[in-house]
Order: sequence, then C-alpha cells, then structure tokens
Amino acid sequence: MLFVGIGVLMIVLHFAGIAPFALWTWNLTGDLWKFCVPFVLAIGWWSFADKSGLNKRKEVEKMDAKKAARRKEHMVALGTDSPSGRKGSKR
Repeated sequence: MLFVGIGVLMIVLHFAGIAPFALWTWNLTGDLWKFCVPFVLAIGWWSFADKSGLNKRKEVEKMDAKKAARRKEHMVALGTDSPSGRKGSKR
C-alpha cells in the first residue's frame, strides 16, 4: 500500500506543478516510466506476499489473537481465569 501511496502522491505533485514532478512528461519515450515504477513495485510486493504466504500467516495470527482474547474474557466472566481462583478444587 505504501508504493501505491507514493505513486499517487507523485501524480498529485505533477498536476499541482511542484518540481521536479511537474517537469516530467507523459510520453512513452519520456518520463512515463517514473510514474509507473511505484505501481510496478506494489504489484511485485503483493505477488511476493501472496506466494510466500505472508498475508495468510498474518491473518491467522490475528484470528488466533482474537480467539485467545475472547477465551480469556469468557474465563474471567466465569470466574475461572486462573487455576488458583478455582473453588472446591484440591490439587
């Protein structure tokens, strides 16, 4: 997402007339490649993240953290959040 933001910022700066971006041309033989580089890098990053399993791994970690928090919340509500808090148990 960072690369897409940089690419959009470069385009906005170009149309705002801020140098050096305002001096770049949209011709295929000119500076068009400079505008395309961040978007190509974003596509490359997303491809790498999908193929390496990075996205899925982060998603699973987030779901596991939510599950653990939910379980702890329920255990506190039941009053069994710690082994020493159990009533009637002799261990």
